[in-house]
Amino acid sequence: MQTLSQEIRQLAREKNAVILAHYYTEGAVQDVADFVGDSLALAQKAAQTDADVIVMCGVHFMGETCKILCPDKLVLIPDATATCSLAESCPAEEFAAFVKAHPGHKVLSYVNTSAATKAVTDVVVTSGNARRIVESFPADQPLIFGPDRNLGAYLNSVTGRQMLLWDGCCHVHQRFSLAALQELKAAHPEAKVLVHPECPAALVQLADEVGSTAALLKYALASDSEEFLVVTESGILHEMQQKAPGKRFIPVPSTEGPGCNTCNYMRQITLPKLRDCLLQGAPAIEVDAAVAAKALLPIQRMLELSK
Repeated sequence: MQTLSQEIRQLAREKNAVILAHYYTEGAVQDVADFVGDSLALAQKAAQTDADVIVMCGVHFMGETCKILCPDKLVLIPDATATCSLAESCPAEEFAAFVKAHPGHKVLSYVNTSAATKAVTDVVVTSGNARRIVESFPADQPLIFGPDRNLGAYLNSVTGRQMLLWDGCCHVHQRFSLAALQELKAAHPEAKVLVHPECPAALVQLADEVGSTAALLKYALASDSEEFLVVTESGILHEMQQKAPGKRFIPVPSTEGPGCNTCNYMRQITLPKLRDCLLQGAPAIEVDAAVAAKALLPIQRMLELSK
């Protein structure tokens, strides 16, 4: 494993490539990356890089975002079939028809969407900046939010808005077990509960902190608590444990049992695939030029509103 990591770092130097990894990828991939972050941070880093090659260790929509922001760079993804259940729950043509059926609404799309869905959007948001962006619109401006119904419902609850919500969800966050969380809270009464807003409302209501993966990490590092119940994809525990080795992070299981709180798409990104994509310069992410031109504007608005 060490030799493979060294080979990857050598290839990255030779090709002037920057390796970006999401918190939900496996720990070995995070360890070899130049930068690890959530969707917003990865987009920001891609927009700023002077590397010739961007390797996105994450899912396909993240690679598309990088390519849209950096059309002249080679953008690689170690496994081109690593998609996203949330993005897949919002087909672009169906979402466009939904938008057309509600004239006068501004459209906010979660970053976990395809480039084609972003192309029918006014502003792209992440879980880290969504509330701020929602509140940037006048109170009387009708809004559509897609595709995550749980995040949309949470935003409605904290902003007092009544956004129209697309009926999509993340397969990982949707299936966290409320009963398991309640049992763990009873067994660990001093533990703080960290919940991603893509989870159903019943879990969110039990949280001490609701936020993006980056926000949950920040809270855990700043907290005086020594124990945390983590209700998001378990890949984040790698960074949490590295940054706070003296604290205990307990992953909350899904309704399907322990070990089912991982994103199988993120786990398709492995060190051998990362090495091979650097060697071969493939698979490369390509985005239709017309789609990219339309999707660029809402992505840029997201970055501007996140400063």
